[in-house]
Amino acid sequence: MSSAAPTAASGEPHLRRVLGQRDLILLFVVAVVNLNIVPVVAGGGPVVLWLWLLALVLFFWPQGVAVIEFSRRYPGEGGVYLWAKEQFGDWHGFMSGWCYWTNNVFYVPTVLLYLVGISVYVAGPEAAELANDRIFALCFSLGLLWLLVALNIRGLSVGKWVNNLGGIGTAIAGASLIGLGLLVWRTQGSGFHIADFAVASADWRLISSFGVICFGLVGLELGSVMGDEIRDPQRTVPGAVIWGGVLSAILYVGATLSVLVAVPRSEIGVVQGILQAISKMAAITDLGLLVSPLALVLSVSIAGIASAWLAGSARIPFVAGLDRYLPAALGRLHPRFDTPHVALIVHACLSSIFVAMSFVGATVKEAYVTLLDLAVVLQLVPFLYIYAGLVRLAMKGPCGAGHYSPGNLWLAGVSGLLTTSLGMVVAFVPSRQIESVWLFELKMLLGCAFFLGVAGFFFWVYASRKARGKWAAAKAASGSQGEVL
Repeated sequence: MSSAAPTAASGEPHLRRVLGQRDLILLFVVAVVNLNIVPVVAGGGPVVLWLWLLALVLFFWPQGVAVIEFSRRYPGEGGVYLWAKEQFGDWHGFMSGWCYWTNNVFYVPTVLLYLVGISVYVAGPEAAELANDRIFALCFSLGLLWLLVALNIRGLSVGKWVNNLGGIGTAIAGASLIGLGLLVWRTQGSGFHIADFAVASADWRLISSFGVICFGLVGLELGSVMGDEIRDPQRTVPGAVIWGGVLSAILYVGATLSVLVAVPRSEIGVVQGILQAISKMAAITDLGLLVSPLALVLSVSIAGIASAWLAGSARIPFVAGLDRYLPAALGRLHPRFDTPHVALIVHACLSSIFVAMSFVGATVKEAYVTLLDLAVVLQLVPFLYIYAGLVRLAMKGPCGAGHYSPGNLWLAGVSGLLTTSLGMVVAFVPSRQIESVWLFELKMLLGCAFFLGVAGFFFWVYASRKARGKWAAAKAASGSQGEVL
């Protein structure tokens, strides 16, 4: 695939440009600020604040630099797939895109499982136990998944409103959580002390949270995956990245501290921790009536997260299908709505399988944490390519098509590359929520090996077919020329 956008005139599928700057800002907020990871991180105690700050400086800032730089140089559809391909070649582009997509096969189910734990609070505390019912969690997750698929097949002009409502819901839920935390802190004080921020007092297993934090900070690149669906991307993306990044950082750090103010670290539930904190703080401040409305707002937010990642990541197999490195059917657009409906349906089918498989031999809590850690490893692979690409651009020197100086590119690239590598390694360290360490490690290793192995298989098969097709076409062309002569 070239960096040029597909057009109807060229005979390629034509995507509609429906995303403006406001849509992108809300998309970035809903994609980046996934409050479902806050309880997992907050379980490490106040010392995790330092991990947040390190990740924001060493991983999140370089990510913003990379998105602005690459979206200016390569504004077409595909994002991380296109960027790695332009910098390192077809195989690396395919691997980057493959990991980005397949990670979401795991990640979308984790979001849906989290939604199960939150949505039951809408019906009141007496319904909270439904979150641990496997049958209810499975049916609810699958039903919502296919509803989101249907809305996104209808088109981004419809699907983006799910994302936008999710972004608004995330901002409202995060701001409410922070507001309640400040109110409780002023009236009751906090459940931790300054000494709790000391690194020396931290459990060594806390290091696994760093990978989850880095994973939680990805999402600024999601808009560029839909590059051909953004109006004037070279002007729209930079401002949206800055505003989306600042809002995301504030909401994440504030939400983590608010959870720690409200709930002792040993009592934080990884699936329902946010509502635990809201419920407790609302009771302390005599605002108990807020719990059900905030649960509804947070449910809308999480549905937006699932929709954003489902819609965005489905563009990767769509572009790979156009490139003939995956079945060509994945590159088809819906005849009426001009959406990659085949890619969306395939993604949903795979996610449905892994929603069901995640409950094998594990509780809802362990299934959620294992899927999350596996998603961390696969999601960070494309960022190795992104940051290595920044270093490569810096080594080439100044370029009129770029946005940043070589010095900034070098600093962001090296920082992001080292931080991403560390985040991938520590994802294999089991957190304290894991009861069966050997089963956790087995699922992690087999999951990574399976998806990387399948990537190699698909690329080898389809690259061979593509090469044979080019050879046959060249032979036919030379034969035609010979007949003319």
